[in-house]
Amino acid sequence: MKRNSIIVGLLVLVCSLSLIFVSGCATDQAVKSETGTIKGDATIKSDASMDDILAAETAKSKAEIGAMRKAAADRKAAAEAAAQKALLAEAAAVKDIHFAFDRYDLNPEARNILGGLADWLSKQSSWVVTIEGHCDNRGTTEYNLALGERRAEAAKAYLASMGIAAERITTISYGEERPMDPANNEEAWAKNRRGHFLVIPKK
Repeated sequence: MKRNSIIVGLLVLVCSLSLIFVSGCATDQAVKSETGTIKGDATIKSDASMDDILAAETAKSKAEIGAMRKAAADRKAAAEAAAQKALLAEAAAVKDIHFAFDRYDLNPEARNILGGLADWLSKQSSWVVTIEGHCDNRGTTEYNLALGERRAEAAKAYLASMGIAAERITTISYGEERPMDPANNEEAWAKNRRGHFLVIPKK
C-alpha cells in the first residue's frame, strides 16, 4: 500500500514537471515569435527611414545644384551687363572731328581720332557707327547740307580704308540744323563744323 502511494506520487511529480516544461517551451516560443515580429517591424521601419533619408538628401542635392546654377547664371548675366555698359561708355566717349571753314578734308587730329575708332570697331565686330556731318550757319541751307554730307563721307572713307566694312558705316548730314553752339562768332562756328559719331550695337 505504501509502495503504491510512492508510485502515484512519482507519477504526479513527473506529470507536473512535464506540464511545467511544455508551458515553458510555449512561453519561450511566444516570446521568440513576438521578438521576431518586433525585430521585423523595426527592420521595416529602419528601411523606410533610410528611404526617407535618401529621398531627403537627393532633394537637398537637387536644390543645391539648382541654386548653384542660378547663381552662376546671375553672375554671368551681371558680367555681360557690366561689359555692355562699359562698351557703351567707350562708344559715347568717341570725340568729334572738326573741319576748317568750307572744307571737308581730314586734318591730322581727325585722322588720329578716326584711327582710334577704327581700332575699336575692329575689336567690336557687332557694333556699327553712324557719322553725322555738321556745318556752321554761314551759307545756304542746301549748301551746308551738301557740305555736311561730304564731311561725313570723308570720315566714312577713312574708316573703310582702315578695314571697317562699309555696311557697318552709315552717314547723315544735318548741315547747320543742329549747332553745338548757337552763337554767331568764330569760336562757335569752329565747334559746329564737325563730324559726330553715334556708335551702337548692331540690331
